[in-house]
Amino acid sequence: MQILFLLNSRRFCYLAAVCICFSVLAFPISTVEARDWLKWRELPPLPNELGVAGPFAGVDNDALIVAGGANFPRPVWENDKQWVDQIHVLVKQQGEYVWKDGGRLPRPIAYGASVSTPNGVLCIGGNDAEHVYRDVFLLRWDGTKVTTTPCPALPAPCCYCQAAIIGTTAYVACGQQELGLESATNTLWALDLTKLSDTVPQDWKLLPPLPGPTRAFALVAAQHDGFRDSLYVIGGRRSEDGATQFLRDVWRYEPVANEWKQRRDAPRIIMAGEAIGMGQSHILILGGADENNFDNSDELKDQHPGFPREAFSYHTITDSWSSAGEIPENLVTTTAVRWDGAIILPSGEIRPRVRSPHIWRITPIASDKSFGTLNYVVLFAYLLAMVGVGVYFARMNKNTDDFFRGGMRIPWWAAGCSIFATMLSSLTFTGIPSKAYAQDWVYAIGNLTIPLVAIVAVYVALPFYRRIDATSAYEYLEMRFGRPVRVFASASFALFHVFRMAVVMSLTGLALAVATPLSPAQSVLLMGVLSILYCTMGGIEAVIWTDTIQTVVLLGGAMLAIGLLVSGVDGGVSGFLSVAASDSKFNLANLHWDATDAQTAFWVIIVGAIAQNLSSYTADQAVVQRYMTTPNETLAARSIWTNAVLAVPATLLFFGIGTALHAFYQSHPEKLDPTITTDQIFPLFIAREIPAGLAGLIVAGIFAAAQSTVSTSMNSTATTIVTDFLKPLNCCRTEHGYLNAARLCTLLIGIAGTCLGLVFANPEIRSLFDAFIIVIGLFMGVLGGLFLLGALTRRANQFGAMTGALVGAGVMFCLWKYSTLNGYLYTACGITVCFVVGYVASLVTPQSGRDLTGLTIFDARRSELKNQHSET
Repeated sequence: MQILFLLNSRRFCYLAAVCICFSVLAFPISTVEARDWLKWRELPPLPNELGVAGPFAGVDNDALIVAGGANFPRPVWENDKQWVDQIHVLVKQQGEYVWKDGGRLPRPIAYGASVSTPNGVLCIGGNDAEHVYRDVFLLRWDGTKVTTTPCPALPAPCCYCQAAIIGTTAYVACGQQELGLESATNTLWALDLTKLSDTVPQDWKLLPPLPGPTRAFALVAAQHDGFRDSLYVIGGRRSEDGATQFLRDVWRYEPVANEWKQRRDAPRIIMAGEAIGMGQSHILILGGADENNFDNSDELKDQHPGFPREAFSYHTITDSWSSAGEIPENLVTTTAVRWDGAIILPSGEIRPRVRSPHIWRITPIASDKSFGTLNYVVLFAYLLAMVGVGVYFARMNKNTDDFFRGGMRIPWWAAGCSIFATMLSSLTFTGIPSKAYAQDWVYAIGNLTIPLVAIVAVYVALPFYRRIDATSAYEYLEMRFGRPVRVFASASFALFHVFRMAVVMSLTGLALAVATPLSPAQSVLLMGVLSILYCTMGGIEAVIWTDTIQTVVLLGGAMLAIGLLVSGVDGGVSGFLSVAASDSKFNLANLHWDATDAQTAFWVIIVGAIAQNLSSYTADQAVVQRYMTTPNETLAARSIWTNAVLAVPATLLFFGIGTALHAFYQSHPEKLDPTITTDQIFPLFIAREIPAGLAGLIVAGIFAAAQSTVSTSMNSTATTIVTDFLKPLNCCRTEHGYLNAARLCTLLIGIAGTCLGLVFANPEIRSLFDAFIIVIGLFMGVLGGLFLLGALTRRANQFGAMTGALVGAGVMFCLWKYSTLNGYLYTACGITVCFVVGYVASLVTPQSGRDLTGLTIFDARRSELKNQHSET
């Protein structure tokens, strides 16, 4: 026990600070050399043995379609280019790739744009020896042949362009409107793909043109930029006054803002290559010519060296470029396609007037995830120590009051640390840094509202719960409204926390998959089993004391990480501040009124954060239960203030880690891994950049944060089940029987949450933080609304409360399913709907005549006077 008190001492804080400083100086960031991270595999070559350049390519009905194109016979003669109308289809049969004859196009054509859509391969524009076309059509493979369906034509002819899809909209950028390069354009067109099946399809929409020079042979790709999916246009070439201009600039088009923004130039001139999004924030440049070898006037011989054989990677979040390694064959003027779990590069030009029939299948190579013996020793020593805490406190649990409230003997500072660890969770450790890394500090304002909400918790919620001596937060709702409301609220809370456990474990497992060799499922099982062990044995005391230790480990690991990150940025602290300032990473407010924008508005953050924290500190059993673990109300209030004080530096620390990650990987883009998600960026740094032993400590911090949330959910949910369901029904004859029931409930809830966590693991989730906010909003808004309805009104009754709760739950489901409203507002909407509907429904029904003494803020003073009179 003395170790636990040491954690709160100044001596320990000084020691931790010294250790962190020493680690930054003694363990510099490790160096990781650039690596080839693409695996190239050759598929059966195109049946056209010469190959083609400029074909339409895409996927429909799980088959690769390669149509049209142009080539030269061998040997090459002047002006003898051949235009192709053949359609070839590559299918996979019994594990083997087989080419099929797909028929022919309406005319021989090449050098248009193509994208894969749910309705088929959309083919756009193109040219032959005499004309540039504006035709647009869909190619569909039915298993035996390819059919052609006309679509709305482009506003003007276009060739040597490229296209990409964002959501349900296809975009076509740049190109040539005539055969001469002088006709290069900077136009941007968009087509709503959902309207293609309409009787009168919608025409192409002209959007703001590219601000830079006109160009053809530009590379076009769609990718997420940290806020939303955007369109990127890279390089190209143009001709003006007889002089050819080669380009390397990069532009980003944001569909929501309907505007262009220039980004960092490519490392060299790139044109006629293939760009395609990979992972959540990388764009791969898989080929491309430069000014030295894309001049058709050169003397053309078979000994021509060909196009540069180097792939590049552009990272949209850090706006940085790095090499993706050497490529076996540089195919230009073709289209990169996603198919069969890989990127396909079909045929193309390998040097002037020479085509290749080769089809390449490209997959990423994940980086080495070796964790090391020392890291394992540190991690498992910590995890076993947490189980030891559960064993230690198991002997102190004599009844349910010990198991659920720690006998009301918990020190206020430990209870405060437990509230802090519970509200923090592992998603704070990984989700907030990744959010700040990808975006900015806008969400930090939300955390800084916690001290404001603490006032309400201390002076409104806490006195209510201490006055009625509540074990379950929902005992108050029965006193105020009746048993049905208590049962509804308690059941909602139990359901919420089972889902919360599953979300926390599954998303933490996904994040840790990049830092350790453990799979997401193995991480979920490890977190779940260990939490079940110490929580089932030790009850709330084990949860609170492990939370206290985990708070120190978590904050210590975070301070260590930010020190190492900043020291690894080019220029150190000044470099970190310079990058953050130039990229607006310290932005705290977006001043607009759009509640659906990915760049979340300031008012959304304020309203959403206050609502979320208000619900958590007034109606969440996981927090309210801590109010009842200290000897008296004064000490309980101190625990709330302890959490509020810790929240401020923790917010600065974790958002600072995200900004430091951005600066670090902008300095070292070659260390990024395109196979990971944005939420795995911090675990990637831990795994590859932090020395052995220290990495194990920080991973232990992530496990600690997850386990603090999971164990709290288990204990608090078991509390509501025993207190709100079993005891009112007199299910057990003795107090010891209820204690055994509490342990059994904890075990079963832990098993249920762990099993659900295994099901929930989903690597496609864009943001852990956003997903977690939505889960909180769906449940906690109604619970917060019920508490406020009871505490702030005398008129509300049982019928009104149940009506408000049910309508609020329905509205929450509709918002999640059918609206684009920012999830940060869900809780506020739930509170508002529940409160307003509940109050109005109460007005149209008779008052219950229930004694409200001490149950509303208006009657609290009357209750105090009554108690004083009784004592006299």
